[in-house]
Amino acid sequence: MATTLHEPPAGVERLADFSGNGGGRNLAPAGGNLRAVEDRPLDPAQTGIWVALAAITMGFASLTSAMVVRQGTGLDWRHLTLPPILYLNTVLLLASSLTLEIARRRIAGYARGLDRRLAIPMGWLLATLALGLLFVAGQYAAWLRLKAAGLYLATNPNSSFFYLFTGVHAVHVLGGLAGLVYVLSKLHRSILRRSTLAAAAQYWHFMGLLWLYLLSLLWLKL
Repeated sequence: MATTLHEPPAGVERLADFSGNGGGRNLAPAGGNLRAVEDRPLDPAQTGIWVALAAITMGFASLTSAMVVRQGTGLDWRHLTLPPILYLNTVLLLASSLTLEIARRRIAGYARGLDRRLAIPMGWLLATLALGLLFVAGQYAAWLRLKAAGLYLATNPNSSFFYLFTGVHAVHVLGGLAGLVYVLSKLHRSILRRSTLAAAAQYWHFMGLLWLYLLSLLWLKL
């Protein structure tokens, strides 16, 4: 018996079917599970990401306030020269935002059947992942540089706040890298939702903006 495929409701986004079902022109995946690729009006990914970003913002605002108060009330505040590698790390993180945006455009073209090569968007996502890992490695190198200079977590308030700010940010970047791995796995199986990709991208771009803020803060205050 023949199966009739109906037009999906407005707002549905899909990845091109690379398993042979209509050459990427049908609106349902090979398994017929349209719910696996459609967006809902209130997707949990979108709601969750805004809650997470608000919580992260409040957390770093509290740390900033604590640093300003500590600087103004203590007599042991010493100048700290930032490791030069932090500026290279900044370039790496900003470059990762660029590669992620290129990946999003490639994925959109793949979903519309404009480009059948899945390896291209996956390659850009892998590049984003690699740049993110290099950023974290660079932060570790910065910590080693401070350690070599005799500056540890408890050496003085300046070094304490440096390790605290950069360490907490690095942990959040690692969380973003985990999100990118999740996106890659969904893309590989052609069940990636537009909202999932958008949430991962918003989080990653926020990490870049947050780092620019932290680098400026550390340069001015430490």
